[in-house]
Amino acid sequence: MASVAAVRAGFRAAGRELKSRVSGQQQLGPFRRISTRVIYFVCFGSNQARKTAFLAAIPALSYLGYEAHKKVSFATTVYALDKADEVIERADYLYSCGETEKLYQLLLQYKDSDDAEFLWRLARASRDLALVPNVAADQKKQLTYEAFDYAKKALEKNEACFAAHKWYAICLSDVGDYEGVKVKIGNSYIIKDHLERAIELNPKDATSIHILGYWCFAFAELPWYQRKVAAVIFASPPTATYEEALAYFLKAEDVDPNFYSKNLLMLGKTYMMLKDQDKALLWLHKARDYPAITEEDKQVHKEALDLLKKLGG
Repeated sequence: MASVAAVRAGFRAAGRELKSRVSGQQQLGPFRRISTRVIYFVCFGSNQARKTAFLAAIPALSYLGYEAHKKVSFATTVYALDKADEVIERADYLYSCGETEKLYQLLLQYKDSDDAEFLWRLARASRDLALVPNVAADQKKQLTYEAFDYAKKALEKNEACFAAHKWYAICLSDVGDYEGVKVKIGNSYIIKDHLERAIELNPKDATSIHILGYWCFAFAELPWYQRKVAAVIFASPPTATYEEALAYFLKAEDVDPNFYSKNLLMLGKTYMMLKDQDKALLWLHKARDYPAITEEDKQVHKEALDLLKKLGG
């Protein structure tokens, strides 16, 4: 009976996951995510054909023993998946509550996992811990590089995981802050490629769209001296416009309204750069009023207030 219950629980989990995929996303904190744990059940199904072919080649008496072994193995596999599922759900709950340190300590136990779902979450948790106020500079740097290593490993384990591409792009950008303008600009091409791949894999992930908008905004406002460095080093340095950035920010908002405080802020800032004060005020007020749950939300709230004072709004 226990094995039957485990199998049923496993397929219920798979059903929930498939429903999540069809509907698009789960909301858990300022970022949205789609888990790909259902891939294990899909893989089990694809392996079934190979198992069937193997069964056709063995004697009938052997089949009975193999079938019994298969049922035990499947029940064990489902049980292991349930345990992994519980850890992922616990991690997502801690993330939604802003429990950064607890989340990091939980996921750190799975740093050697072969599951990209654990690894990209650990990359995100490491990065979030690096952004905690008053963290020592050396610890911040160490966590930043750790985050990149975990994101890279997640991508190596599963190239088809959109979140791995997204967090690889984010963490690569963070690492560039320690490696100079030349490396940072050189990395920008790679960052854009991974963001575009993340969006290709999941067009409904608003955060990947937002980050690509941020990429455009950053190059639109690139200081003149960095433009000169880029022009000397690269035959065709990255370029972008505020109009392109705006299009991505608006698209992200269209995909998932009010999903992220920073997207609201960037819409306000982009409209400021385009000299549209009315729309800038509209989005900056939304950014100011967004619930400040994470440290980033609090920073957004403060910046929105400062910009509103500047605009007299």
